[in-house]
Amino acid sequence: MATDDPGSTMTQTTTSATLDEARAVLAAQPFSALLGARLAEFGDGFAVLEIDLDDRHRQQLGYAHGGVWAYAADNAITFAGGSVLGPRVLTGGITVDYLRPARTGVLVARARVVHRSARQAVCQATLGLAGDDAPYAVAHGRVTVASERTRT
Repeated sequence: MATDDPGSTMTQTTTSATLDEARAVLAAQPFSALLGARLAEFGDGFAVLEIDLDDRHRQQLGYAHGGVWAYAADNAITFAGGSVLGPRVLTGGITVDYLRPARTGVLVARARVVHRSARQAVCQATLGLAGDDAPYAVAHGRVTVASERTRT
């Protein structure tokens, strides 16, 4: 897990969280439970989040709501960033590009860290639908993840 001494001038962060530990963190998030999200993969600088799309995820035209895509990008990326920064991270900024709509299927958000420093990671996610012979992207997200700073 993370080692972060706020009084130190040098921060050393390592993580050895397992997939089961990461799943427990996800299960403790009421909003994630509401959406039915599950963590399929988790490791050093990457994470994969899945959601079975159904009626609760749709907007008025019958497509999966953009907020579901943004949530999936944000949470998958936060887990990827947390795998290198430690478990106490927050989103610092997010951009999601919606490429095409989707109605049904399993939404898969594949996130990875593209750059990191001691307190911040820049990550990206590609979102698609599982099960296709050639999975296609439905959205792409970029998020900056930052270590939570303790206020004294």
